[in-house]
Amino acid sequence: MASSADRHDNRPDPDALLAAARQDGRGRLTIFLGAAPGVGKTYAMLTRARKLKADGIDIVVGLAETHGRGETAQLLDGLEVLPRARLEHRGRSVEGFDLDGALARRPRLMIVDELASSNPDGARHPKRYQDIEELLEAGIDVWTALNVQHLESLSDVVADITGVKVRERIPDTVLRKADQVILVDLPPAELIERLKDGRIYLADTIQRAYERYFRLGNLTALRELALRRTADRVDDDMVDYLKRHAIEGPWASAERLIVCVGPDALSEKVVRTASRLASGLNAPWIVVSLERAEREVDDAAQARVDSWLRLAESLGAETRRIIASDFVTELIRLARREHATQIVLGAHPRPRWASWLGTSLADEVAASASGLGVHLVTGEGAEPVPRPRRMSIGLAERARAGAVAFASVLAATLIGTGIDRVIPVPNVSLLFLMAVMVAAIRAGYGAALLAALLSGLAYNFFFIEPLYTFTIAAPHEVFAFIVFLLAALVAGGLASRVREQARTARARAVAVQSLYDFAGKLSGTAKPDDVLWVAVAQLHTSFGHPAVALMPREGELSLAAAWPPDAELGVADMTAARWAFEHGEPAGQDTGTLPSSPYQFRPLISPHGALGVYGLRWGGDPIDGVSERMLLAVMDQTAIAIDRARLAEEAIAQGARLQGENLRAALLSSISHDLRTPLSTITGAVTSLRQLGDRMSAASRDDLLLTIEEESARLSRFVANLLDMTRIEAGTLDARSDWIDVGDAIRASQERCARYFPRLGIVTRIDPGLPLLRGDGVLLGQVLFNLLDNAAKYGGGQPVELYARVEGRDLVITVTDAGPGIPPEDLGAVFEKFFRRGNPDGRPPGTGLGLSIAKGFVEAMGGTITAESPAQPNRGASPGTRMVLRFPVPEGGSIAS
Repeated sequence: MASSADRHDNRPDPDALLAAARQDGRGRLTIFLGAAPGVGKTYAMLTRARKLKADGIDIVVGLAETHGRGETAQLLDGLEVLPRARLEHRGRSVEGFDLDGALARRPRLMIVDELASSNPDGARHPKRYQDIEELLEAGIDVWTALNVQHLESLSDVVADITGVKVRERIPDTVLRKADQVILVDLPPAELIERLKDGRIYLADTIQRAYERYFRLGNLTALRELALRRTADRVDDDMVDYLKRHAIEGPWASAERLIVCVGPDALSEKVVRTASRLASGLNAPWIVVSLERAEREVDDAAQARVDSWLRLAESLGAETRRIIASDFVTELIRLARREHATQIVLGAHPRPRWASWLGTSLADEVAASASGLGVHLVTGEGAEPVPRPRRMSIGLAERARAGAVAFASVLAATLIGTGIDRVIPVPNVSLLFLMAVMVAAIRAGYGAALLAALLSGLAYNFFFIEPLYTFTIAAPHEVFAFIVFLLAALVAGGLASRVREQARTARARAVAVQSLYDFAGKLSGTAKPDDVLWVAVAQLHTSFGHPAVALMPREGELSLAAAWPPDAELGVADMTAARWAFEHGEPAGQDTGTLPSSPYQFRPLISPHGALGVYGLRWGGDPIDGVSERMLLAVMDQTAIAIDRARLAEEAIAQGARLQGENLRAALLSSISHDLRTPLSTITGAVTSLRQLGDRMSAASRDDLLLTIEEESARLSRFVANLLDMTRIEAGTLDARSDWIDVGDAIRASQERCARYFPRLGIVTRIDPGLPLLRGDGVLLGQVLFNLLDNAAKYGGGQPVELYARVEGRDLVITVTDAGPGIPPEDLGAVFEKFFRRGNPDGRPPGTGLGLSIAKGFVEAMGGTITAESPAQPNRGASPGTRMVLRFPVPEGGSIAS
């Protein structure tokens, strides 16, 4: 019997299961892979397609390139061919793959030939493999064809083999993600015969193709590449199958690569070599760019590093940027932390004498990488880095550096001459050393170098015997001059380095301060819309380009914030923005989707998914590494702030929902009690009358009927209170505005209360000459009845005083009982819904809505109601409670009769 540990170890690999689950609902990609043009990839696809068509499979030819080959074109007969789209390309109309038509037709299987081809300008995607990716996302199976030389990682190898630089290339990840790879193979000799017979190219291109590309050695090498890549793919499929089914087998070795790149051209070869190495080892790999903390990288070098990192990402690598002072230590630390087994880096050939000047990075890494394999890629065959023409770049800055150097040396010469005439000094050279340092600090190393040369000439001409000549008579003066010149160069270099470090520190401090200020602004925003406006303003301030933010509103992406505020988005811009939001990938300028848009749109991603889209109208050169990091930092902080604001809103809404649930629970509890009691009494009385009515005395029957009447009235008041509270909460309470005689309202309420509480004594005092009020007499009568009911319930059976008088411009009505009063801490809560305090008169407590309804009615008529306790401080144990109503006397209110 297997142990629990054995059962645990034999579980399917979770990552493999997740990868398989992600394929649900996605189309399957089949790639027909060949070593060279003419091996029959399109022919093989169409042949299989005809068989599937005969079996009833819904199959459509979206695009098939026959290249004039009649035998291939004949296979299209009987197959549904999707009409091509007309696109404008460089001023003329061309045909291209109709992606929208394919999505609308939505067959089960679509054939799209020439995977590595580029699309014409105006298409949604610049490359055809991106069109195919969209078809796969829509759940459509796709067949396509590819030659091995179009793989990005093999382009340099193919160029070395054939001497032809492949222009159309695709990332290796496209082949790696394919569900099936079918190798279409043909022996090189037979392929050459097909070429000579005119079955591959037209007659005018056959000879040129034979001489430049279709040579036996070239085709043999390409065939080996295709076979190896297919074998690697078969091995990957087998490993995935074993992992999904928990079968012990030939697992891939646990290799992991760290690849180091820099701004030199050799780094491109390093990335491609590492890609092939990782593919062969079936290993993950991380590409790292190292930057010195104390040195600012120039724009051209940064652009090259960015291009190498983008190339690595297209080949399936993870990329990172590390700022450090000690490259070797940081690289080894990263390798240890990531459990890497090999380090790949470039090594330029060095002459023997260069070892006297110091060791190279490759040598230091090899010496320090204990337990790690070091793979060196040599620089043979690497294209040189184009150097900018110095006179064409920064001409004004160079002129300024020359002026600073000349001015500093001139000042040192004048000062030294003046001092020498007054007091001869032997160390006047220190003034020129100071001039060199001033030039270095003010204008950099170029100015320091020029100042050192000018200082040497000036020092020799004006201060070394014989004077006013460039000759040196004494040997010790020659030595002193050489030492001075070397010291000036060293001091100038150090001073310029300090200047460069200070400038770098200032630039980074400005960036950090900008992000700090941005974080401070975000911390003071409470609404997502405010966050968006702060973020677009920050992007515009940081980059100097228009910025927009789009958010989903009612299921449609719309412009939510823009800076400048008058920024407008066209149809292409909105299409790119929707694509970025729906697919979670960048779109627009400098991307693979709708690059014709002047904006680059990026999804705003949070742990809960895509929140919206940000767009930056960059223009000109692509976004460099420094700007990329700043942009990512701003977007990350924005996503966090929006999440925080939404969580705060959700917390408030949740609190309101909880309060509503509590109120609902209290209401149900109150109703269940307050309605059950009178209903039980009525039911009991009716049952007694039906069963014992003939045997009961007339007085008993009258008592039961009176009980039914009283409890029915009580039940009616409960229902009326609920309805009134519903009207108040819904805001539908419509108070009439009639003239009210307060005295009549008080007398009517007193008579109504006497019917319900005949034992309650009510003492009324109405001042003569009360003015009329503007309001609703019915509501005022209900308010007074609720207050009298409350006083009867909590007044301890003592008489209730009901007074009405005028105080200033207010008409005041008070209802005072002689009960135990209300504790001070409860005075503010007596008008809240469902608030109840005991039942001193012995009756069951009510719903706790009477005073709340009274408050709503009074406020609807423009008045106020407050509670005072004690009402009669001198009453001892029964201080009582007074309810005070105040209504403003309207202009023109006449005196009541």
